[in-house]
Amino acid sequence: MKKIINCLIILSAVLTWTGCKHDDAYNGGETSPFISNFDLRKLYKGTEVTLSNTNMKGASSVRGVVISDHSGNNLPAGLLILQNSRPVGAIDSLRGIAINIGQDAASYVPGDSVHVKIDGGLLSRKDGILQITGLNASIVTKISSGRTIPVNRVPSSAILARPNDFESTLVAMVKAGFDPVAAPADTYKGDKVINDGFDNFILHTEPTASFANATGLNFNANYYGIIFNTVDANGNLKPHQRIRTIRDVTPLSSTPEIAAIIISGYMADAEGGDGNYEYMQFLATRDINFATTPYSVVVTNNAGASTPTTVFPVKGWATGIDAVRGTGLTARTYKFDLTSGTAAKGTYFYVGGSSKLINGSNSTSIAAGKWIKAKNYTTATPTAAPAGNGDGFGLYTSGLFANSGNASGFAVFEGTDVNVNSAPIDVIFIGDGGSVYNGSTVGYRIANNDYYDKIDPITLQPQPFFKAGTNILKFSYQLPSDQGFWNMLGGVYNADLGKWVKARTQTNLDLSKTSTLGSIESPAIRITTDANTGVEIRRDTIPPTRLK
Repeated sequence: MKKIINCLIILSAVLTWTGCKHDDAYNGGETSPFISNFDLRKLYKGTEVTLSNTNMKGASSVRGVVISDHSGNNLPAGLLILQNSRPVGAIDSLRGIAINIGQDAASYVPGDSVHVKIDGGLLSRKDGILQITGLNASIVTKISSGRTIPVNRVPSSAILARPNDFESTLVAMVKAGFDPVAAPADTYKGDKVINDGFDNFILHTEPTASFANATGLNFNANYYGIIFNTVDANGNLKPHQRIRTIRDVTPLSSTPEIAAIIISGYMADAEGGDGNYEYMQFLATRDINFATTPYSVVVTNNAGASTPTTVFPVKGWATGIDAVRGTGLTARTYKFDLTSGTAAKGTYFYVGGSSKLINGSNSTSIAAGKWIKAKNYTTATPTAAPAGNGDGFGLYTSGLFANSGNASGFAVFEGTDVNVNSAPIDVIFIGDGGSVYNGSTVGYRIANNDYYDKIDPITLQPQPFFKAGTNILKFSYQLPSDQGFWNMLGGVYNADLGKWVKARTQTNLDLSKTSTLGSIESPAIRITTDANTGVEIRRDTIPPTRLK
């Protein structure tokens, strides 16, 4: 086991998502007759509240855009559900509210802009849902129709962490699949578990819904639905999503793309010099005999001096073919062919420098690990003259990875023939600087994984390259340099579904020269201490990438 000592303030995520912010107070200007959903929801403290001009600070009404659609018979009866038509002030304050007006709620449709006079209503949590009751349909004034409702893509983990914030809002659950995989005769009815790559989440369908008995559930799809809560025996909110009609489901694929190899960690900047000490860790998702089923790994280094310089990668991951051969130069891409050895399902294996040391010179040997390809990438081939060293392309170099902030990364390919059109089965990037994408047709192709999508799952437009469309996520280069950080990418991959059920997150382990192989293959312990007193305030166990 390892320890990571962190200060009180932790930079926790490389992923940022649109959605709801914690309940920071919003102090507006002059009094408005309208209270925002953001402020309205804060009035409820666990007991019923009679809404008044006083507790709403001069307001008497709420306004927003309708998101409820009762035509599918899958929403709680009588509830008119609206959310902010825009954020409040300069803060991210998207909130929704449910208003019980009886059967007339069904006469409103998504996109209707309404003003609702709520003065005198009762704000309480009924059947798990915060709602306003005690009023009738006459309180609603329709202002317009056909308003656009922006897509709010939110990971399931965020909703599970803050169910009250997302309640009564329309959320897109993107790239979600059923777990277990739905059988041909399965229907939507009841509580189904879906996973969007961040956590398991309940998709609820009422027995009376118009689509309750529909079959042919999608292997992978987007689900646009409203978040509701129930309350468990301990008083905790338990969120679920309800699609309104079957039109709220956008199919994405019908068959899995199962990667035989996934990336689980890397040493990109060893303590001291990097030459022949960098290496990458992978996890086999099935039994592999590389002699009969070869693969390849390509590293990209887009530091300013990497050759060819000042150009975009016109040959994609094979751009190293065009590297100028000369002493001291580094190619933009460098390839390792994996053509011998075996890896069993669920085991880690390594590709990198022939030293097989855990953290640079004079550190612990990890030769006992499963090494599928180890070579001294610092020596010229042939030795008589400066030339290549990679398998097919790539110059001998003192460093495979860029440690400058410019983009580097690596990818796994089926087979050993990598060209301009080759797309990997898994890929990560560290940083995003440098000439990596020209904005149209030249760049590094990506895989469909937890960070990247070949097709934008919302717009369904092609985006095959890193930095194209939504493919902007990356891991960070950890400072200080030459510290010997092992970059552990903890995630959970379901080889049956062919998808990440817990997206990878980066944990930087500060290795020593005496760290062992277990330090990079077993869970890490992160200890958070008070920055002033040094007293431990939290301890977390962080597992490495694993299979479900």
